Amino acid sequence: MNVQTNSAQTSFQGVIGRTVQDSVPWWPERPKAPEGAPNVVYIVLDDTGFSHLGCYGSDISTPNIDKLAEGGLRYSNFHTTAICSPTRASLLTGRDAHSVGLSFVALSDTGYPNNRSRISRDSALISETLKASGYSTFAVGKWHLLPGDEISFAGPFEDWPLGRGFEHYYGFLGGETSQWNPELVMGNERIPQPRRAEEGYHLTEDLTDKAIDYIRKQKSAAPEKPFFCYLAYGATHAPHHAPQSYIDAYKGKYDKGWDVVREEWFNRQKELGIIPAHAELPPRNPGIRPWADLSADEQKLFARMQEVFAGFLQHLDDHVGRLVGYLEEIGQLDNTVIVLLSDNGASPEGGLLGSWNEWKNFNLGMRNDDLAGELARISELGTPAAYNHYPLGWAQVGNTPLKWYKTFVHAGGVKDPLIIHYPNRIKDGGGIRSQYHHVSDVTPTVLDLIGIQPPESVNGYAQRPLDGVSLQYTFDSEDEPTRKELQLYEMVGNRAIWQQGWKAVARHVPGTSFEEDVWELYHTDEDFSENRNLADKHPEKLQQLIDLWWSEARARGYLPLNGTYYLSRGDDDARGAGPKLIRTYYPSDFGLDVALSPNTRNQSYSFTAHVERQSVHDEGVLVSFGGRFGGYALFVQQNRLIYHYNYLGEKHTVITSELEIPVGAARLRFEFHQAPEGGGGTGRLFINEVKAGEGIIPQVASMVEGPGVFSVGENEVTPVSPVYEVPFRFGGLLRKVDFQAESLNLGEDQKLQLELAKD
Repeated sequence: MNVQTNSAQTSFQGVIGRTVQDSVPWWPERPKAPEGAPNVVYIVLDDTGFSHLGCYGSDISTPNIDKLAEGGLRYSNFHTTAICSPTRASLLTGRDAHSVGLSFVALSDTGYPNNRSRISRDSALISETLKASGYSTFAVGKWHLLPGDEISFAGPFEDWPLGRGFEHYYGFLGGETSQWNPELVMGNERIPQPRRAEEGYHLTEDLTDKAIDYIRKQKSAAPEKPFFCYLAYGATHAPHHAPQSYIDAYKGKYDKGWDVVREEWFNRQKELGIIPAHAELPPRNPGIRPWADLSADEQKLFARMQEVFAGFLQHLDDHVGRLVGYLEEIGQLDNTVIVLLSDNGASPEGGLLGSWNEWKNFNLGMRNDDLAGELARISELGTPAAYNHYPLGWAQVGNTPLKWYKTFVHAGGVKDPLIIHYPNRIKDGGGIRSQYHHVSDVTPTVLDLIGIQPPESVNGYAQRPLDGVSLQYTFDSEDEPTRKELQLYEMVGNRAIWQQGWKAVARHVPGTSFEEDVWELYHTDEDFSENRNLADKHPEKLQQLIDLWWSEARARGYLPLNGTYYLSRGDDDARGAGPKLIRTYYPSDFGLDVALSPNTRNQSYSFTAHVERQSVHDEGVLVSFGGRFGGYALFVQQNRLIYHYNYLGEKHTVITSELEIPVGAARLRFEFHQAPEGGGGTGRLFINEVKAGEGIIPQVASMVEGPGVFSVGENEVTPVSPVYEVPFRFGGLLRKVDFQAESLNLGEDQKLQLELAKD
């Protein structure tokens, strides 16, 4: 008998003879889930505050989510990390976000283990664990778990969903996107939206359709296999977009103002039992004016902004209902673990006045105090013509009865709704659980329910122990004490620690010393809303918790602290003064994320397009960034070279060449010369090195032009200029576009502002 030793047969456990007659076949066993293993669905809401859901006290209609609560359990003492990416990292891994490399929003690698903007390989996602255990896995919706400079056709793709255990993916990779005109990705490819907003498209509906489609196909192809569906909606993150009928359903409902509504929701929370009877309603957060002190115009505008948000949330609820209804239709609901949660508290990013275009709030020196201008756009709120966000007063209502907001580690930033629905296991439908828990506890709970032990090694990487503890013990008892012993928090320098019913918390002011931070102390078992600061009464307890924070922070990988997150990677492209830098871009249907786009802010620069036109009718976009809510485009139209600068959707500057563009080969260039005092500058057009036009651009964005991508040969998503429709692809031959400036890439302060806007 010949002995065969090739690598494909070294693990073969049968017998290989000269022929099949004297051989014994063998088949390796495929991974198989435990008998009766449930399907698992994570539904993640974005920027939905503690009180926003009807079953958590609001007057917003969320009957489908409420029905999940009626058949499952609501948690009233559940906590997240205060912001998007870290919460998702903790949710998917069962570990503290800092320990896996995501202490902040996915932005860039700062060079420290706690902020790599990606989940470390020693911390497997639940998708990786379940896939290896015989599950089908798919992710739908928001990802935001990789550095922005890896969102391109070139990848790398190791930290995209398909690189982290998901077999299918459909959604958007960044922190936020338009609900009407999103930047979509399927698998590892950017794709156009299925239909236009004017045709009735909405992202929430599309994501739900895709989740249902994946479930349908999976149950048709492998009905015996359970599935894991990670469904992360863009709602209710800004922009607040909803069909008009949903918005109009709330017309006049919030004319009474945020003070009255906050009181009403607070009282309803007590009636529901979602907060204890002894809970207190703290005073307004700093800066929020009494509703009665607002002008009639302010009241009109702000009330409409809340109507839009309410319609947005109700629209989301309807589609959650569609998904749950489909699971019931195919007989899978009872054996599906549904976990619904929000990633952080209600968002403060609308500022004190809100805005029809939230990107205005992320540019230095851009004051949003044009009440007349905002009122003129009130009818556009929630539509494709707006990128709106409500003001702080309504964010405070969304966090009732808690203080502060998203990014704060006070309760308003980290205490969030959590609903678990699993009829085959949970028998106390409608129950409320008050045990203290954290988002890192969700995945350990699911693994516990399935009967899967966390793997010791995944893809060759030894695994860190899970930080979370299973919540399964709470399914049968509302009185058993929490099994959580300790929880740390840190977000942009804001710090907190909880231990055995006590919480120490400090708000950090950027630019100040951490030693200047003022720590507060709350006995959360007796003070649900963190309203009574006991720091002066129990200084020894406070100091003990502060000391414990520092020791645990070092042990758990929370250090070093960085209250600004402006640190840059050592191998970033050169910035600042020095020789001019040139980069060449080629036409592509996969635009570049802002982190990879050329830096046109706070400096002079130029774009030179090398084209060849067969006729005067060859026109279209040569290069563009952004869209309707801010950006720029260099394009050919009616045989002229045109540069259009769109300043945050409010000021448009158009420079048109005085000369016509010749047919044939040509070099078409736009130059921007920044004014010495900053703020704006001069734009010049050149055709074959001949000056063809000039104009003053009085104001340019200091941080980010607006939402969108950088594209060559077309304008993706929404049009920068109203004189064309997207994509307005260039009809001639566009060989390349050269960009020249002193700095190719965004500075870290610009990146930070961008990610805070997108999270």
